[in-house]
Amino acid sequence: MSARFGKLTWLWLSVLVIVIDQITKHWFEANFSLYQKVDVIPDYFAWTLAYNTGAAFSFLADHGGWQRWFFAAIAIGVSVVLVVWMKRLKATETWLAVALALVLGGAIGNLYDRVVLGHVVDFILVHWQNRWYFPAFNIADSAITVGAVMLALDMFKSDKSGESA
Repeated sequence: MSARFGKLTWLWLSVLVIVIDQITKHWFEANFSLYQKVDVIPDYFAWTLAYNTGAAFSFLADHGGWQRWFFAAIAIGVSVVLVVWMKRLKATETWLAVALALVLGGAIGNLYDRVVLGHVVDFILVHWQNRWYFPAFNIADSAITVGAVMLALDMFKSDKSGESA
């Protein structure tokens, strides 16, 4: 039966990412005002509340609203592909299953925000001495990033091509 479902048992990790992402976003919306900043590590790390109507790094955020549905459609398409991919994984491809589950959970977490709220809720702010700011992000973004790095590292595994390093 496990061969029939591939690595879909790792969907629990996607669900965990979605739950943690949504709980943290709701907490920050309930306890912060928009753009309020609370330093956690002064000059380096802060909590804030920001809304992003665009994609990564607020790409297309200043457009008329069509991007909300465009990015939602992309997230749905990617999510379907990821589930099918996970279903087709072999028993030995656990690393890849974890990577895909993280990306899937993050994609769905941000998809929910985009469809229901009309924007993605961000609250983690990394900066350097108030001179340089990385765009605010959230748990879903973090899961997508970690999953993408894991996918990239998976490409370099020597057993992928059938050759040993």
